[in-house]
Amino acid sequence: MKKILGIVLTSLACAALIVLGFVLCPPSLSANQLETLKILAIVCGSSILYCFVVGEISRNNSQMDKLWSILPIAYVWIIAARGGMSPRLVVYAIIATLWGIRLTYNFAKKGAYRLKFWEGEEDYLWAILRANSVLKNRFLWAMFDLFFICIYQNALVLAICFPALAVMDSAASFGAWDYVAAVAAVGFLALETIADIQQMRFYTEKKRLLAEGKTLEELPAPYNKGFNTTGVWGFARHPNYLGEQGVWAALYLFTIGAGVNAYGFFNWSIVGPAVLILLFLGSSTFGESISASKYPEYPRYASKVCRYVPLWKYREEVARD
Repeated sequence: MKKILGIVLTSLACAALIVLGFVLCPPSLSANQLETLKILAIVCGSSILYCFVVGEISRNNSQMDKLWSILPIAYVWIIAARGGMSPRLVVYAIIATLWGIRLTYNFAKKGAYRLKFWEGEEDYLWAILRANSVLKNRFLWAMFDLFFICIYQNALVLAICFPALAVMDSAASFGAWDYVAAVAAVGFLALETIADIQQMRFYTEKKRLLAEGKTLEELPAPYNKGFNTTGVWGFARHPNYLGEQGVWAALYLFTIGAGVNAYGFFNWSIVGPAVLILLFLGSSTFGESISASKYPEYPRYASKVCRYVPLWKYREEVARD
């Protein structure tokens, strides 16, 4: 748990340094971009206030989880509308919308959304963190909720849309880099969709078998492990995370097509995709620590299969060596 909290604190420190960098050396934005950013900041600030107040009152800290997939859709369409609905912005917004629909649908299937908006299924990770010896303190948890769950994650969701903001005034025509960005983003979106489907099927069948009164050890392979090693999950431990990060990294490539390049392929809008990768590093590490504590074979699986990159396939005979 100390390692996880260390990653969280590192993420917050990186975010603080990034904000400081923007203050000391702000990107050169047009009047239209600045006005659009102000609108987005108002939406982001309102979301921070909502998530913190409602989360603390209801003790359901998944308020931001519910908005994670919805806010980017709003952000990119605001940018697209104020950018004149150029082909580049429209394609960007459509892909971001498809990403948001997929994630919102998956979260809805878990019971996250209710008519009483403050209710719904809470992400199990928050309950585990609240049980931590440090975060059991009500005040310290409230500070964690405010700065990490509400401020940091809301700011990150806004930041991953910065590439759209960066290209909104570009006069460059839709070109080769834009096609690369679109195809790559759709490919990563397809990967995480496939990973989600395979994961859902695995755990649905595992749950059905356990409901018959069998113990985990009595289940047929591969369900007796407790975790999924089939399909794309046999090639990477987190193919869904690879797809998630890949979508936003690919969308960043639109800035290259638009000519927004301050340092070669790099410009100020890369901050969002870069910090997203950092967040998923901590999230995947935390999730794996839970899996390793629940499933004896998970450490062996983790030693044989890469976290993200599908370099080789997990094999049953290797696991039994």
